[in-house]
Amino acid sequence: MRRLKKLAKFLLGFYILSTLMRYFFQEKLIFLPSQLPQDYMYSFELPHQEFNLKTEDGAVLNGLHFKNSEPKGVILYFHGNAGDLSRWGEIALYFVKKQYDVVIMDYRTYGKSTGKLSPEALFDDAQLFYNYTLKHYDERKLSLYGRSLGTGIATQLAAANNPKQLILETPFYNLLDVAKSMFPIFPVTLFLKYTFPSFEYMQMVSCPITIFHGTSDSVVPYESGNKLYDTIPHERKIFFTVDDGGHNNLVSFPQYHEGIKTVLP
Repeated sequence: MRRLKKLAKFLLGFYILSTLMRYFFQEKLIFLPSQLPQDYMYSFELPHQEFNLKTEDGAVLNGLHFKNSEPKGVILYFHGNAGDLSRWGEIALYFVKKQYDVVIMDYRTYGKSTGKLSPEALFDDAQLFYNYTLKHYDERKLSLYGRSLGTGIATQLAAANNPKQLILETPFYNLLDVAKSMFPIFPVTLFLKYTFPSFEYMQMVSCPITIFHGTSDSVVPYESGNKLYDTIPHERKIFFTVDDGGHNNLVSFPQYHEGIKTVLP
């Protein structure tokens, strides 16, 4: 009996410690940035311009602007939670080759971008890049594209502005959904700072919305994206199911390409 009590105390202590670690280190679990030296030179096969935007709190945010001679429109792209623009710039080329200009930023602490992360700062930074894009393009030609973590940012931005459309790849109902699926035994509801309540912002999005989600997504459950879709308050919406698609490989499936042709002809 004494051994059982000791074991129970040990397990309880371990559980409490693990919970506290997830609270204090949640940014390291959510955000997985890689850094680039400030003198790093991007190299892509298509023309691009590197630029920086400075925030009110002194952060410097790095971005890329891909341009076509006769663009069909512009895509403001918000990437996932890992890597930096040296990787995401390559992914953006898919849209540039379809004759769309692309503006893409690195979040604070990613790549060459500086500053301290916070939920408020992420949205303010996104709006800063939205305003930059509006200086170069008519808002009626601006498509917002969010991927994974970036879907939460893009949805909030669409709620506050009037883009042509909102395109989401592997989105979540809210980040709490993802956290619960990853850490089912921990009380993540009590300590998660970055909730990204996309379902709430979706109520204020008036533009057409397209969602792509794979049925075999092991990071953001397919059901979470489906649940988000059901909250869209208007009928100008499309959900593309990618059978057997995972979290990072939708571009390998014909359903994705067919869907992109529909919304980005």
